[in-house]
Amino acid sequence: MKIYAVGGAIRDTLMGLPVHDIDYVVVGSSVDEMIAKGFRPVGKDFPVFLHPETQAEYALARTERKTGKGYKGFHFYADPSVTLEQDLQRRDLTINAMAQEVGVDGSLTGPILDPYNGREDLAAKVFRHVSDAFAEDPLRLLRIARFAARFPEFSVADETMLALKAIVQAGELNALSAERIWQELARGLVASKPMHMFQVLLNTGAAKTILSSTLNTQLLQESDRQILIAHLDSVGNRLDDRCAIILMKVPASEIRSWAECVRMPTEVRDFSEIFSELISFINKCNSTYRAVDVLAWFNRADVWRKPDRGQELLNLAEKLGFKVTPLIKAMRDAQALNTAEIISGVAAQDRSNGERIGSAFELARLAAIIAALQS
Repeated sequence: MKIYAVGGAIRDTLMGLPVHDIDYVVVGSSVDEMIAKGFRPVGKDFPVFLHPETQAEYALARTERKTGKGYKGFHFYADPSVTLEQDLQRRDLTINAMAQEVGVDGSLTGPILDPYNGREDLAAKVFRHVSDAFAEDPLRLLRIARFAARFPEFSVADETMLALKAIVQAGELNALSAERIWQELARGLVASKPMHMFQVLLNTGAAKTILSSTLNTQLLQESDRQILIAHLDSVGNRLDDRCAIILMKVPASEIRSWAECVRMPTEVRDFSEIFSELISFINKCNSTYRAVDVLAWFNRADVWRKPDRGQELLNLAEKLGFKVTPLIKAMRDAQALNTAEIISGVAAQDRSNGERIGSAFELARLAAIIAALQS
């Protein structure tokens, strides 16, 4: 049997990028032989094994045949007769269909094997699919969209764009699990140029299926896209910030609904919802803040129990050019109130009354906010 490193590890090495994970393919072996050599089987859909020492994953070379809808609708065939070229042919892009043999010491040895001209497409900075089977797996559309965000200098080959559109037109995206959709979107959001991911979704028609209706409409407007690009370029790659920026003009109720559809993590969803409400609030106020409205947003953002999140939300708005200095001062002054003094100001017989205590805190915070806004 022979072992090869395949896919992203070879691509990233040729691009001079750090390699974090290596995918291994075993050619000319069987399940019994792998187990006999100490490998532990873990694959459910196809034979994957953990190395007895490194615990890295090794997959038997395999071919596949489409048997149903979605990215799970495949029958896999693994056998010692399956060649490396056959295994590479089932991969998505030519730049991910290269391999190099792994020596007995674990190091890569010999020439890079490139049966589908991946090096040529890498040099030309082109995403090109390997075979017609590409269009059978809808997850590949999201993967290419995410690759576009990571490698923004690459373009999608014309024939590959047609294959992506065929995936959308066949309704294959409806078979994707919500978790896989969010996983790919999240990885694209924290990449170098996330708007390139959304451009692929727009160009293929996938945005209408994958994204919320308001976001899809917004992205269709060139002016809105340029604003989002500028905003995304002005912040780091923290997922909460990137997601909040993309959704900043989407109503909170629609964010909640879409978040459920793609299984967005609760923390990311809440941050995006509250930020959307903050931007809407700022735009309505036109920099003239009423203390009672400021307090209402502070309560909505729960800046009392989650002060760090409140600061992150306002910091993000400030980075985008919104005038939130008065809000930051008001929040800090209200958060700095002495809890014991507020409680001592409540009549002794009412100190066990939660409603009375709550009202006392509301009044004290409102007074602090009024003072901060007037200073």
